[in-house]
Amino acid sequence: MPQPSVKQLEAFWWAATCTNFATAAERVHLSVSSLSKRIAELEATLGQALFDRSGHRAVLTEAGERLLPATLDVLNAMAALGRTLDAGAAQVALRGRCRFGVGDLSALTWLPAFVAAVRQAHPQLELEPFVDVGGVLERRLADGELDFAVIAGRSSRSELLSQPVGAAHFAWAAAPGLPGAGRLGPAALLRRHPLVTLPQSAGTTRLLDDWLLANRATAHERIVCNSWGAVAGMLRQGVGVGFLPAHWVDALQLRAVGGRTPLAPLHYAFQWRRGDARTLIAAMQPLARARVDFSVSPVLAGTADS
Repeated sequence: MPQPSVKQLEAFWWAATCTNFATAAERVHLSVSSLSKRIAELEATLGQALFDRSGHRAVLTEAGERLLPATLDVLNAMAALGRTLDAGAAQVALRGRCRFGVGDLSALTWLPAFVAAVRQAHPQLELEPFVDVGGVLERRLADGELDFAVIAGRSSRSELLSQPVGAAHFAWAAAPGLPGAGRLGPAALLRRHPLVTLPQSAGTTRLLDDWLLANRATAHERIVCNSWGAVAGMLRQGVGVGFLPAHWVDALQLRAVGGRTPLAPLHYAFQWRRGDARTLIAAMQPLARARVDFSVSPVLAGTADS
């Protein structure tokens, strides 16, 4: 009896776990028709339909649902094999399109160096960085719309895997002219001024909540923006108090606001989909580990001038 090929199983897994066949086809660099052909070949080999195509959108049949865990086991084994050959994978010249996600802080610090390194190692690879908060990136990665992402913290989603790559360190800051900035700590300043911060879906939410709890502090008013550059700019204008990467404070001519308890570092991870055995993932992981550096001077339009 013929056995399913790894390429057939890979096509089936991506089609079953992505939002649609078009997204799945992009991830394995196939046309939709080629992806459908591999799935049809797999169905013919198994003698069972894996997708019900009678409706507006193809959905898994009972046989497809049963096959999915076994397929994941095979692809995870292939991914483990690829990681043992990590050095060799890094030497393979990659082609096609790579869509990946990073947060705003990454985009303002290490992302340009990472893109330059990838282009040097893989000049035929078309890169499409996508910048957003961590919650959005995780969802898009889980839906198959991104190949990988570098996101704060380990993923809580069972379909994603995480590998630590670095950490960012933060400090409370305010404009020198903000009333009380020279003598009050951040908890006291938050009783007088708005907290300027990122939205709840950002990775910094966890460290902020932990700090507020440890210091029995409350932010009575918040100004929320999903851009680190905008947060830094508002702090420079004396709009309120907030925290920034520690080395930005002096660079942006802000006043560091000390407190009894420092903010915890925010750890970042390279995240990818479980079962993704492509060479692309094995090649991108070491490049990301080597370039993730949040101490790089910020690229902030309109905030670094005096």
